[in-house]
Parts: sequence; C-alpha cells; structure tokens
Amino acid sequence: MTEKMTAAVMHAVGDIRVEEVDKPSAGPGEVLMRVAFCGVCGSDLSRMFESGPYNLPLICGHEFSAWIEELGEGVTGLEVGDLVTVPPMLPCFECPPCVQGEFSLCENYDYYGSRRDGAYTEFVVGPAHLLLKVPGDLDPRAAAMVDPAAISLHAIYRTKLGIGDRVAVLGGGGPIGLFSVQWAKLAGASEVVAIDVSPEKAKLALIAGADHATSSDEELEPLVGKGFDVVIETTGVAAVADQAVRITARHGQVVLIGIPHTDVVLKEKTWARLMRLEIDIQGSWNSFSAPFPGKEWETTVAKMASGELKWEFMITHNEPVDKVPELIGQMARREVVSSKVLFHPVPRGADQG
Repeated sequence: MTEKMTAAVMHAVGDIRVEEVDKPSAGPGEVLMRVAFCGVCGSDLSRMFESGPYNLPLICGHEFSAWIEELGEGVTGLEVGDLVTVPPMLPCFECPPCVQGEFSLCENYDYYGSRRDGAYTEFVVGPAHLLLKVPGDLDPRAAAMVDPAAISLHAIYRTKLGIGDRVAVLGGGGPIGLFSVQWAKLAGASEVVAIDVSPEKAKLALIAGADHATSSDEELEPLVGKGFDVVIETTGVAAVADQAVRITARHGQVVLIGIPHTDVVLKEKTWARLMRLEIDIQGSWNSFSAPFPGKEWETTVAKMASGELKWEFMITHNEPVDKVPELIGQMARREVVSSKVLFHPVPRGADQG
C-alpha cells in the first residue's frame, strides 16, 4: 500500500483542501525531503486566491527548509538527516541567461509551489544538486526564510548602494522589507527609513535596525529632505511605485521587488521628477547568481548563522499545515495583520494512524 501524507492541495482558485495524498519517493539524482517549515510569500496569496498556478491540482509553498529523509540513486554530498534550505527555482542550465550564470532570468525553469508540488505538506522530492546544505545548528525556521532574505539581497546588488547613502524601504514591515532594512545597514547606509501602512508592522522595522519607521505620508514628509539615494519598493502596489519615485534623490535609484497585479501609472509630476533628477529604476527578479544558487543564498546563510541577520522577531504566525486554507485566505482578504507566516507539517498522532 502506498504511504500517505497530509497536504494542503489547491484544486482551483480559492479551493484549497487539506487531504491525504501519496507520499513521493526519490528517483535517481533526487532526494526525499521531510519538510521542517514553509513560509508564505505574497505570491502565494495571489496564486491561491486570485490568479491561479500553472498546473492543477497543486501543493503550493516554496519558501521552505527540510531534512534529508532518503537519498535517490547516485546522490552524493548529502546524508540522511542533513538540514537544507531549498532554492525554489530549478533552472534549466541550458538557455542563454543560464549559460551566462543569470539563473534568475532562466527561460525554461521549474518552480516549487507553482509549476511542481511545493511544501505545504510533509514530504517533497527534488534534485539533490540544487539544494543548499546549512549548518546543523541553524534554526530550521531561519533556513525556511533564506529565500525572502536572498531576494532582498539580490535587489541590493542591483543598486549602487554605498557607505553613507540614505535608503527608504517601502513595505518595510513585511519580510522582504525587514531584510532589506538590515542589508542596507550592513551595506553601509547612514540612514534607513521604513514605510508601511500598518503601524504594527512599521514598528518591526525599528527592531530590524531602521532609523525611522512611518505609516503615513504626514510622518514621512519631514524625513524625505532632498530625497533618498536608494528606494526599495517591496509591495507591488501601483500607488507605492509612484511614491517611490517621488521620494528619490537626484541621480538616485529605485529598485522594484514587489509584483503588481494592476497597471502601474506614474503621475505627470512624478515622471517629470524621474527625468529632471535623472533617477534610475531597476527591476529585481528572484535571488540567484552563479554558481547556483549564488552569493545571495550563501551570504544569507552565513549572516543568519553569525547572528548578524535577524529573523525571529518577524515571525507573527507559526501554524500546522492544516491551517493553510483558513489563514492564507484571511491574509489574502487582509483580515489579519501578519509579517512572516510559517507552516509546519501536521504531527502524526494516534488520530492519523
């Protein structure tokens, strides 16, 4: 009889069911991973409750850590019991961007939680050579948060942020924003201002090291001055993208991480500022570089292990995976205030056999 596992399975937009499904097994070159924790990304909200994924039915969830449970044939370099963080993208390594080491721009990639089953479950199978082993004493919750931290660092690398620069982080109370605050400080920023519409989340940015945290235009206005040298936009909200340009300094940079779900329009005065102050706008996508998964992931793990990169303070929810439909639905409907939300597998007790 095929072994079963509990999973939150998406059957249609808004139709996520907690079910018993077949437990996968590792093929040649693969490993079976026992999920430790899986975080919620903003893209999960739209994928599960608005736009839908590439394939259905599907187990979503791509920000995860796991322990190696089983080695497939030919796997070397990993042992059963190793803790790994899982880069969610599986590049093809053959397209022109991949050949150039620009894996974030892969043209033929696979992806946990959107194109193949992800980690809102107990076990996941994946290619062994695309995993990143982490120190055994690193908290598995931290290992599940490497992806958003690496996304933030990738965005920082897209800028010319230097020692003494002033930085603003829009959406500064969410995980990517909170990591962006910390990376900016580590990169030498003299002042970091975090902006978030939620006063509760804005306060988290102060714990991350922001010099100021605001939740209204009135609070922000006296802090802008001549503008910020680097503005990091993490929300994807159209009006916030316009705001990002409006608070950028002469020859400053805006880096866009957030994913919009509507048209983004710059006001006439904003466009004039963009031109007259020769502001640069940079896009930032994913978190990978060569050798895969890249210095973004390696640096994140190192800084988490050393304690220089803080993460635990941003966890607002840590729930069993059978709460996925309810809690992510509430997040999508903005019924709860949250920063980093983690799920862990449902413990298998006597009631589950």
